[in-house]
Amino acid sequence: MAISERLATDYGVRFDAGEWTGALGDSVTVLPIVVGLAALTPVSLAHALLFFGVFQVVWGLVYGLPLSVEPMKALAGLALAGTVSAGEYVAAGLLAGAVLLLAAATGALGRLQRYVSEPVIRGIQLAVALVLVRSGLDLGLANPTLAVVAAGVAGVVALAGFRRGASLAVLGVGLALAVADAGVPAADLPALAVFPAAAPAVTTNALSATTGQLAMTVGNAAVATSLLLSDLFDADVSADRLSGSMGAMCLSAVPLGGIPMCHGSGGLAGKHAFGARTGGANLVLGGLYLAAVPFAGVVAAFPMAVLGVLLVVVAVHLGRRAVDVDGRRALALVALVGCVGLLWNVGAAFLVGLVADAARKRLAAA
Repeated sequence: MAISERLATDYGVRFDAGEWTGALGDSVTVLPIVVGLAALTPVSLAHALLFFGVFQVVWGLVYGLPLSVEPMKALAGLALAGTVSAGEYVAAGLLAGAVLLLAAATGALGRLQRYVSEPVIRGIQLAVALVLVRSGLDLGLANPTLAVVAAGVAGVVALAGFRRGASLAVLGVGLALAVADAGVPAADLPALAVFPAAAPAVTTNALSATTGQLAMTVGNAAVATSLLLSDLFDADVSADRLSGSMGAMCLSAVPLGGIPMCHGSGGLAGKHAFGARTGGANLVLGGLYLAAVPFAGVVAAFPMAVLGVLLVVVAVHLGRRAVDVDGRRALALVALVGCVGLLWNVGAAFLVGLVADAARKRLAAA
């Protein structure tokens, strides 16, 4: 049966309780990262939420499944840390989108994944997590007392058994403080313009960031998501088809003020864990994002110390998955790639990881 027919008949769109609770599963990392970008970079929260809302709805209808729509985390992490400029962030998003669209057209992902092992991908995730921790600690020093309070909130939520909700709890604290300080902002719709935050700047740094992001995207957002769709929903959606979706998102949203977006196995698993089984969860979450667009101005008053804690919590979520590999040699490779990414850049870390991984495989075969 054709994929489109299968998705339309077997899944589609429902709006039962599971779809409403499942919608929350994809917001755990989306909102903290997007709010952080809006607070620390020229990214417009209103524009970002607008396109997240649009594409949640689009993919919910197209696939009939609770497919995730997430920030490209490697690029977002580097932008949050100030490692790439706003123009480089835009350029990297466009480059990544073009490569993903080309990969979808040529069926390249199925061949490419043989050359990028899981430890290399996990190492890139660790590198981004370490960069976020460093930036978060720097921001927390702006108001150590407030940072300790926010960290305490995250700890209590995690100890209560809601570890995935810790970042949302910290985000809630920051937004509450922002509203208390500046009041509820007047409703204001974003103006559509070409590259409203910054014009693309194609530099060596942007190319390096793109390389690191594509390493993560191939493994997590395409291949792993395709496998998880099969495991959880018995749905046959190829990695190359997902690559085309992600390329389309980046190339259409980034020029109009959105941020680089992708799918992801984490967001998909989160939606499923919270009860989502159809594209209805996407329509619910997309509607909530769109409803929040006029009030995005509240981010201007977000406390930097709380934002620092938020970045650390997001980094912990990312880092925990990064070290989930089998064997000491694989873990050593993850650590090597992570440290090179922290001390140098993620592009160099990716290349170092490929060379080290080839050496590791030869030793194992000897």
